[in-house]
Amino acid sequence: MTPDTTPAELEQALTDAADAAEPLAASEPAVRAGWIRAAADALDAAADELVPIAMRESSLPEPRLRGEVARSSGQLRMFADVLEEGSLLEVIIDTADPQAKPVPRPDLRRVLVPLGPVLVFAASNFPFAFSVCGGDTASALAAGCPVIVKAHPGHPDLSVRTAEVMIEALRAAGAPDGTLGLIQGYDVGVTALKDPRITAAGFTGSVPAGKALHEIAVTRPEPIPFYGELGSLNPVFVTQAAVDARGNEIASGYVGSFTLGVGQFCTKPGLIFLPAGHGLDDQLIEATGAVAEAKMLNDRIAEGFSSGLDRLRKVDGVRVLSDGGATLLGTTATELLARREEILEECFGPVSIVVEYSSTDELRAAVEAFEGNLTATLHAEEGSDAELARELLPLLTARAGRVLWNGWPTGVAVSWAQHHGGPFPSTVGSIHTSVGVTAARRFQRPVAYQDTPDTVLPAVLRDANPAGISRRVNGTVTTGEVSR
Repeated sequence: MTPDTTPAELEQALTDAADAAEPLAASEPAVRAGWIRAAADALDAAADELVPIAMRESSLPEPRLRGEVARSSGQLRMFADVLEEGSLLEVIIDTADPQAKPVPRPDLRRVLVPLGPVLVFAASNFPFAFSVCGGDTASALAAGCPVIVKAHPGHPDLSVRTAEVMIEALRAAGAPDGTLGLIQGYDVGVTALKDPRITAAGFTGSVPAGKALHEIAVTRPEPIPFYGELGSLNPVFVTQAAVDARGNEIASGYVGSFTLGVGQFCTKPGLIFLPAGHGLDDQLIEATGAVAEAKMLNDRIAEGFSSGLDRLRKVDGVRVLSDGGATLLGTTATELLARREEILEECFGPVSIVVEYSSTDELRAAVEAFEGNLTATLHAEEGSDAELARELLPLLTARAGRVLWNGWPTGVAVSWAQHHGGPFPSTVGSIHTSVGVTAARRFQRPVAYQDTPDTVLPAVLRDANPAGISRRVNGTVTTGEVSR
């Protein structure tokens, strides 16, 4: 067992991060991008060493873990590209206009600056992509913030070795000492969260743990932003027209999605709503029964799944349709609406619930029964379901950060437009994402400089635009010089 970080070691990590904050913030975007690319290259180079450690500690298969390494290094490089392009800084320049009405306008130059040291609580279910080298770390480094990762106890050895690889790569590339650090232990993480040198925190985990840490963050003498991803049911709603057009495809896609990764994805579809008499029972039961039993991430998660499944089995109106390597439960919209709190509680693992509805009114009521989710999915036909879709999409939009049409929520593309977040309780910060380019926005704040001499401005705000980055000048996006 990896020992907890000692108080002296924690103090050193916090001191190093605080010392790194100023030089990291002052680094030119292209220079910072070079550091981040060096970490990505080192991660890829160490894959043959890191993946076997991850297999041993997480029970996840090699192809999945190698895919995670590629995803992690890929998103590091994506942030490096965006840094060089300039959009990450959101530079906006309004030059002085003495003739502006009703009053003259001063010269205003706005840019996003880093908050300072960030504490990242790693997740259990993605040992690379949401851990030491994951999206929170990548986006915070791109924002110009030193990062201290609180390792997840589910993969401690992997966390240590991954941190060593990245720290050495960053140091060799010229990044300040303290750019990345690692700590171990729950109480150690809480102590770090309370430290005034930490300016923001990211978290992926359970609702109880996330709420407790959020409370600590916002009740400090100087409150800080806490970006917590907590839990999500990711409901899927299917119309009769969609069943008629491609029912078999929907059934197989659903089972594949809720059993992917032994049901341990934060975007697992926890419920599917089908019209009564849908005729897919046999296929759903057969597909679920064919899922082989597999080991979960760790004993604690397996115990939590077993307990949650036992609780769901005992809910009145819920019946077992298939049981084995995965479990399929069934109920009706009427029963769900009568026992909403009992049924709409996430069970992390390979289980999902088929809910039958008897009318569009019941379908609408079922949508409205949900709180915030990371995703919500509608399977419908564009022509015959257009009117119903126009009615349901706003309801889904109010309850989810990503709304899918005729797809499955497992699998989160790392891209410019991605949003991985949602209303509470899926996250405690629905206006932000933890995946995609704009994830860096969580660790930045805007500053506007007014009538400041060009010679003393940050380089990215100067008239000459020496880095050639993208900027909005007097309302127009440009990469050229400022003309007055």
